[in-house]
Amino acid sequence: MSPWDPRSVIAAKRDGHRLAPEEIERFVLAFARGEVGDGPASAFLMASLLNGLDADETLGMTRAMVASGDTVSFAGLGRPTVDKHSTGGVADGVTLVFAPLAAALGLAVAKLSGRGLGHTGGTLDKLEAIPGFRTDLAPADIERQVADVGCAVAAQSPSLVPADAALYALRDATATVPSVPLIAASVMSKKLAIGTDLILLDVKAGSGAFMKTVDEARSLADACRVLAAGAGRRAGVAVTDMSQPLGDAVGNALDIAEAIALLRGEGAGRLRELAVWFAARALETVEGVAFDEARARAGAALDDGAALERFGAMIEAQGGDPRVLDDPSLLPRAPVIVPLLADRSGRLAAVQAEAVGLASGALGAGRMRRGDPVDPAVGIVLRPKIGDRLAAGEPIGEVHARTEDEAAGAGRRVLAALEIVDGPVDVPELVHTWWGP
Repeated sequence: MSPWDPRSVIAAKRDGHRLAPEEIERFVLAFARGEVGDGPASAFLMASLLNGLDADETLGMTRAMVASGDTVSFAGLGRPTVDKHSTGGVADGVTLVFAPLAAALGLAVAKLSGRGLGHTGGTLDKLEAIPGFRTDLAPADIERQVADVGCAVAAQSPSLVPADAALYALRDATATVPSVPLIAASVMSKKLAIGTDLILLDVKAGSGAFMKTVDEARSLADACRVLAAGAGRRAGVAVTDMSQPLGDAVGNALDIAEAIALLRGEGAGRLRELAVWFAARALETVEGVAFDEARARAGAALDDGAALERFGAMIEAQGGDPRVLDDPSLLPRAPVIVPLLADRSGRLAAVQAEAVGLASGALGAGRMRRGDPVDPAVGIVLRPKIGDRLAAGEPIGEVHARTEDEAAGAGRRVLAALEIVDGPVDVPELVHTWWGP
């Protein structure tokens, strides 16, 4: 029997042939073990980008990623477990609110999150703005914390889906990131490695998302849904709006302060609405509660402090300072805070959310390359939403920066990203599509 040659896999995909899932699994696992180098793996990724992967091939890649490392199990926990994932956007703090909210409703949330890159924020960067907060939890620590507290949000450890981390680094270096099958495999491998009862996926669409149109987002959402079904896992998948920043805060400590306010029952808006919506969908799916009743329960858990208490318990369990819940001034604070004033009157008709995210990133709140440092204190607060009426000179937010010059530059970029008109404006739907399990 002749030895297996990984070049045959590359050549087949290069020439547009369909590969057996087992061939892809073998190739990915060999790469994870170091038996296939970065060069052949890069060639395979480029061939997959150009010629595509069908559902079975993508499932084979996903299974191999999961098999490359450890998995986390919650057998015998005694309450339903949920894992929620967002494809990322600007001012997307849903996880910060959803995780403790779902825990307060009697569910358990186990979440592997990522760091910000480009114009999108990262949940781990936000949480690490809390003094002392640790995100590097071992799988056993995640299991224990979910049992004790009801929720854990942690980084992808080296022992969980290591093939995904290695392949993503290659995709980033070889310009093969924008492939729906490769994105879906990356997303779902991390979800399938965590043995929850329900996976919730939030696929963003709009100027602040990686998928700029609803149709593109639906394509990715459907690919993820097919992978979940192929793996025998229950998943609810939503396509939601990212045509404008979801919340008001675009930063790290600023996002935490906004999340704390919502968990205290203070304020309303699209961020609260979507966190409540996902918590209600989780209750509806795993507990059989009618959606309207589930949504009312979720809103009550925010207003009565139950979700805030769970957030404090999660912070303390992960080494953070829970005093930030009562005193947000303990969070990092920028030395320069400049009001953002509307430069014209009218209705807000559109926001180039990506431009707002990049303006915040340029202040230091984000990173252009993996490994770049992040400044937890800086960022932008932009309060108006599409459809709101603005008056020239009216305060509409703030820029939090290290210097006056940086604040002025970011302010100009944000104002240039706003389209203000005199006539009526259509407010975008918050949820475009929902596929239940």
